[in-house]
Amino acid sequence: MATKDKIRKFRLKKLKAIEGAGFSAYPLKTKRTHKIQEALKGFGGFSRKEKEIVLAGRIRLLRVHGGSSFLHIEDGTGRIQAFFKKDRLGEKRYKFFLDNFDIGDFMEVRGILFKTKKGEKTIEAAGFKMLTKSLLPLPEKWHGLKEIEERYRKRYLDLIFNPEVKGKFEIRSKIIKEIRSFLDKEGFLEVETPILQNLYGGARARPFKTHLNALDIDMYLRIALELYLKRLLVGGFEKIYEIGKCFRNEGVDRSHNPDFTMLEFYWAYADYKELMKLTERMFNHILKNIFGKLKITYEGKELDFKTPWPRIEFFNVIKKETKIDLEEIDRDTLAKKAKSLGVVIEKGVSKPEIADEIFKKFCLPKIQQPTFVIHYPLGFQPLARALEKHPNRLANFQLVVAGWELLNAFSELNNPIEQRERFKEQEKLYEAGLKEAQRMDEDFLEALEHGMPPAAGFGMGMDRLVALLTDSHSLREVILFPTMRPKT
Repeated sequence: MATKDKIRKFRLKKLKAIEGAGFSAYPLKTKRTHKIQEALKGFGGFSRKEKEIVLAGRIRLLRVHGGSSFLHIEDGTGRIQAFFKKDRLGEKRYKFFLDNFDIGDFMEVRGILFKTKKGEKTIEAAGFKMLTKSLLPLPEKWHGLKEIEERYRKRYLDLIFNPEVKGKFEIRSKIIKEIRSFLDKEGFLEVETPILQNLYGGARARPFKTHLNALDIDMYLRIALELYLKRLLVGGFEKIYEIGKCFRNEGVDRSHNPDFTMLEFYWAYADYKELMKLTERMFNHILKNIFGKLKITYEGKELDFKTPWPRIEFFNVIKKETKIDLEEIDRDTLAKKAKSLGVVIEKGVSKPEIADEIFKKFCLPKIQQPTFVIHYPLGFQPLARALEKHPNRLANFQLVVAGWELLNAFSELNNPIEQRERFKEQEKLYEAGLKEAQRMDEDFLEALEHGMPPAAGFGMGMDRLVALLTDSHSLREVILFPTMRPKT
């Protein structure tokens, strides 16, 4: 069996032969008149009128039977059979085709459509042209690879061989399109905020640090969209959203990738309760417009997005599943309890963050149907408002579906005095060793002092949403090029 290097050498010889015959193996343009899907859809009319058309695509199959050959060519819309006949093309051109064209090459075929005796729709070649000479062969065995990471490293091959993978990314595009459509109709304005920032903020995460040579300053890739979007609320915008990349220098697992896509939107003069209703309407819009129904299947389980969704209290669900009363227990006792339950606690974490780790281990996996988990403990989200009647709880919610934390939302803290105190508490945690703590942002505090209207804010990981709606176990299945350890 020829090695990949030998095949490459053979194909380089064919490349030289094509160029030696006066043709380009990589021409600037093609005379394609129709996509393959269009040719198949209009087959009756084309074949009846014997209208000559030009198709283009990659050769996926090649069978030679003496003076005739059958090919399958494929473009982004479909696949069709092509028939090459020596008597029609002439011996010299037919031999040139056989000698120089391989599976994997892109080519142009000119001819008339007809049906074979077996009823297969086919284009009979009256002319052809090389569009791209491939130097490496397509792998013979790609389906069911044992080393699944190879699929992610060479996603281009994964897309060629697995149409269901390509389908997931087509659905991803539709999801983003429907979200934009919904928010636009609701009166939200799409904006863009800086990716490179002087100070990271808006989430608990370690940043990626870089250096801007032109100004000789250190900068960070953003970990969230929040703080700049809230500056726009100060500036007078009332409904704004952004869909963009964020970057967090943290672990890689089923539900985390160092660079990921976030949706965040902010709504002036609304609160978290109104935001829950808007969230339900948004999911209703997405599911109906893409799937035509409110039920989907994820990993064998049917999920029903019919509204309204249940609302459960964070304090209550912790108590139900672990018997821990967060109202009565102090931070150190909770830390000891967490360790006894096998929950890993990082150095310097606060009581609310310990409670969240317990929630993730004992409560999160049990929540399968769409559910709002509401009113997390004060201190869990430094940028969220507290409830007026229960000041030890936040006016917030997370949407949990099939064990995924899909989104985080809350009524925004707009009191600059209280926000400064929250940042001070975070700075103490950072100094105690919690490198994911948020930092003191004086510029943001100055913006708040100019006055930010009461508002509700929403943040959702788009990759998690797509994974859920495409029945994908891991984010790597729905990120075209996920972060991978180099193969050395």
